[in-house]
Amino acid sequence: MTRYFIGIDNGSQSSKVSVFDEHGHVVSEGRCALRPYDTPRPGVVEHPDDDLWTSIGTAARAAMAAFSGDPADIAGVGLCTIRFCRAVLKADGTLAQPVMSWMDARVSRPYERETPDAAYVTTSSGYITHRMTGRFRDTAANYAGMWPLDSDTFDWTADDAGIAGLGLDRSMLFTLVQPGDILGTVTAAAAAHTGIPAGLPVVATANDKAVEALGCGLRSTDTLLVSLGTYVAGMTVGSRSVKDGADFWTNYAATPHAYLYESNGVRRGMWTVSWYRDLLGEEAAGPAREAGISAEEYINRQAALVPPGSDGLITVLDWLAPTEAPFRKGSILGFDGRQGRFHIYRSILEALALTIGDTAGRMAAELGAEFEEVVVSGGGSASDVMMQIFADVFGVPARRCAVVGAAGLGAAITAAVATGTYPDFDTATDAMVRPGEVFTPASAPHALYAKLQKIHAEARRHTDGIYEKSYELFG
Repeated sequence: MTRYFIGIDNGSQSSKVSVFDEHGHVVSEGRCALRPYDTPRPGVVEHPDDDLWTSIGTAARAAMAAFSGDPADIAGVGLCTIRFCRAVLKADGTLAQPVMSWMDARVSRPYERETPDAAYVTTSSGYITHRMTGRFRDTAANYAGMWPLDSDTFDWTADDAGIAGLGLDRSMLFTLVQPGDILGTVTAAAAAHTGIPAGLPVVATANDKAVEALGCGLRSTDTLLVSLGTYVAGMTVGSRSVKDGADFWTNYAATPHAYLYESNGVRRGMWTVSWYRDLLGEEAAGPAREAGISAEEYINRQAALVPPGSDGLITVLDWLAPTEAPFRKGSILGFDGRQGRFHIYRSILEALALTIGDTAGRMAAELGAEFEEVVVSGGGSASDVMMQIFADVFGVPARRCAVVGAAGLGAAITAAVATGTYPDFDTATDAMVRPGEVFTPASAPHALYAKLQKIHAEARRHTDGIYEKSYELFG
């Protein structure tokens, strides 16, 4: 009998629900785009209404409708949601206010009560766990950021004053479990909403980046994982909580009491790629229809015809300014008449690789590590030109994951371990993660990018002064 596992991947742009078999193959899936964020005032970025739960329900019903197997053979559900969100709940577990996005300035500050009926403060995974199971439990591995978690024990701090300093009371915190622990079972109400059978165990994973790393099979210190999402970052594995990293920070892994080291990244990374694709509109969509391919494939094919370095275009990806420099803006520098629309697109892709090449390189130097392979995950990894750019920038082989939805696979792996199909995470990973295509670096582009990276890293030093002045005019 084949056993199946449901992986829920609630990301920044959409919710994806996939059913995997015990060998890591996708047998059915559903997806639902998230609605645009509400931004009622500066610094506030919220998910409208009950969009996280609504989108998960829509995606899950589609996945279950497409599942041709016997639902009785589904063993469990792995739950993965967006990190750094904050959900404020009433005593009955319903939302007291809209869920705060990871881009909301409030999530980087201690909690301040905004509604009188606030009883719990939790993460997006804590909220969805309650919707799925009716229990006030959550994974400890989704509490990076402004939370009173002891990073050495994966448990709440014993310091009540420290909890109070974050605007919280111990009674407002969920019960914590480890990745791979069972959070509860699917309630009848959740089954009606999602189509997932009632009574199935719901398994704790971690934050979405960590679950993605598990689904990519990241286990070696000489491998760098580049996650191409709304937030783009480089990650490698670690065995201890490093609290004083200068060029990286310590994240919680999707296995119990393990860690990931994560470089500084790019906010609105793949969002900017999608933004430019949509900006092209019919200029790309029309020729793509004539060729019988997607707009993304057409644009990527055209970008592959542009020489490395985009004939001198340099893009700096600050389409979303960091909180410490709210004046900062994105830049595309170096126009001289040689470049066209696909130069701009390639320059954006190069900016992603050059930025992570710089930040991951700094992380490696601080850790005393040397990366021999780059694994690239996320929808952008389907682009051959993107993969080749990463190989050429890093100067080592770049490998894409066989499964595009690595976070969903990571959630399914966790469910497979929790339900006893595999005895441990290593065995489950060996059985369910398959390597994808490898791209080998070319010497001439690598040499060019090595020189360009130094120039790219200096760009902000020259543009910040301009944007500080223009910020007074345009915000």
